[in-house]
Amino acid sequence: MCTSLFEGLRTPRQTYPFDLIKTEDYKPAFQKGFELHNKEIDQIVQNAETPTFSNTIEAFERSGGLLSSVQSVFYNLLEAESTPEMHEIAEEMSPIETEHFANIYMNEKLFNRVKYVDMHKNEFQLNKEQLTLLDKIMTAFVNKGANLSGEARSRFKELSRKSASLQLKYGQNLLNATNAYSLLITNIEDLKGLPDNVKEAAKLRAKEKNKEGYLFDLSAPSYISFMKYAENRELRKELYLAYNTKANGGQFDNREIVRALVNVRLEMAQLLGYNDYASYVLKHRMATNKEGVYNLLNELRTATLETAQKEVAEIENMARQFNGKDFKLMPWDWSFYSEKLKEEKYSINDEQIRPYFELDNVKKGVFGLANTLYGIRIVKNDSISVYNKEVEAYEVFDEDDTFLAVLYVDFYPRTSKQGGAWMTEFKCQHREKDGTNVRPHISIVMNLTKPTESNPSLLSIDEVKTFLHEFGHAIHGMMANTTYESLAGTNVYCDFVELPSQLMENWATEKQFLDTFAVHFKSKDSIPESLLQKIKAADNYHAGYAMMRQLSFGYLDMAWHTLTKPLESTISIKKFESESWRESQILPEVDESLMSTQFSHIFDGGYAAGYYSYKWAEVLDADVFSVFKQEGLFDKKTAKRFRKEILEKGGSENPMDLYISFRGKYPTVDALLKRAGIK
Repeated sequence: MCTSLFEGLRTPRQTYPFDLIKTEDYKPAFQKGFELHNKEIDQIVQNAETPTFSNTIEAFERSGGLLSSVQSVFYNLLEAESTPEMHEIAEEMSPIETEHFANIYMNEKLFNRVKYVDMHKNEFQLNKEQLTLLDKIMTAFVNKGANLSGEARSRFKELSRKSASLQLKYGQNLLNATNAYSLLITNIEDLKGLPDNVKEAAKLRAKEKNKEGYLFDLSAPSYISFMKYAENRELRKELYLAYNTKANGGQFDNREIVRALVNVRLEMAQLLGYNDYASYVLKHRMATNKEGVYNLLNELRTATLETAQKEVAEIENMARQFNGKDFKLMPWDWSFYSEKLKEEKYSINDEQIRPYFELDNVKKGVFGLANTLYGIRIVKNDSISVYNKEVEAYEVFDEDDTFLAVLYVDFYPRTSKQGGAWMTEFKCQHREKDGTNVRPHISIVMNLTKPTESNPSLLSIDEVKTFLHEFGHAIHGMMANTTYESLAGTNVYCDFVELPSQLMENWATEKQFLDTFAVHFKSKDSIPESLLQKIKAADNYHAGYAMMRQLSFGYLDMAWHTLTKPLESTISIKKFESESWRESQILPEVDESLMSTQFSHIFDGGYAAGYYSYKWAEVLDADVFSVFKQEGLFDKKTAKRFRKEILEKGGSENPMDLYISFRGKYPTVDALLKRAGIK
């Protein structure tokens, strides 16, 4: 039976046999998962015993195992290895899935048992993790409409289905719109300024599409390189507009999906008694409410705006040296002239750095850092099945050689893969009833520079940081050591989850770290001291601009999710966006561009009313890294404390309590502003 592919696994480390799973296996596996989950819920509801933490809360937490397995495989591959057939299954399963969980969370008898345990929790002598689980489950029931009745309950279920369907369609449109565009260049003059390795990659891209010439698309390695180096301004503009108008009009238009989705979210929040969706979300975040978010965004904006404006003025002045005093700097000019000024100031560019960051060496460096800090070993295992031949599988062992986790790494862009980079799990850490510690299966997915016919994959410093970032999430998942799956690893508050990932980025420009792996891919010479100094010196280059860009996304997200009335059809998505983030824009806004139709973090991910989390976590990670700077970059005692007090605890305790336990004080923005060179 197909469900054997998702449970009772006999593969190495009980990994999923991706080589055996076929598209036609998913639907019957989903159906069996729904059936078994309903039986498990019925057993809890029909239990004649008085509700207890064990027979109700733990039983609920451990239910739905097969369904969870099918979901993890299917939805992870829908993002990383999708097919049209899988999208069809997703569209069919989405309403069924939504209905399934709505029926569970609105099951009155089940909710009464959960409420009973919550009301009598002081009688059960629960530990911190058990109390956290109880609170999380109780909150989930309330937030999914368990307290609603009659027409309100029916409407909430309908809105839940609609929300799931809209999010799914949004993601499909974005992927299709991204893949629909390519720029084929056949005139050599139009390639002026592009480094040889960029041209070679573009030529290989064209060859893979059976075309003659040089092909550029909207994947990060292709787009970023072209915008940095191409001297042809009109082609930069064309590519910029293609990238920044994704899913804005045409066959894969997301504009009305955005309107519908924010209106659905607002109505759901108001049915539950909140004024807006942000208030509904932020009640269970470190920021606690929208005022806390705006306080952070405004404080950072006030501290950064002048620095960012000076950076823009400096770039515009440089551009005018090339183009005359009337030249107006536009967004498609920023990367190009920013790179030129960087070379002038620091005598450095990405192409000088890339030869020292061959992907295989970067892997050794990143994995080696984990070994140095935490004592873990990461060993490749080719016998573990993977879902694409480009994916690598590893076993991870703790310092005492006990098995810790399986790690999948997926590096390169594909048309079947969403853009960006992310960490996910195929299996989450937890303890079985008998105490067996089930270790996690973690995956990190990226879109890094691919090898060419003459060169291996050579990364930019930003790509090295991306690797470190996602690996930080992976460490959070691999170090998990809790009892309950829903509290393990990265199952923490949205504004806490980025701390371990952003912390890892800090090592990217540290000499002690780079000296461990950064050698020229041909000569094998160590990265020169002079280049290391330039990398370090340029680390805060245009930190003000980067800060304002992130803040603008935070303001836009909050604007969409602090609506208190539905967005009327007479108000354009573009107009709303422009007004929402105007105070944080430091480059001219382009009429055709639209961020909201491609803002997958908030419309097709878990960051709705939560994009500020990246800045919130930067405040935390800068503060935490200051401890490593003080005690030593590779200080094992500090790393051990961070592991024990934060990484292993996952979401089993309040994140602010965990943070203060490690740091000894509340966080402030000072360390972040100092690190960025702004204060």
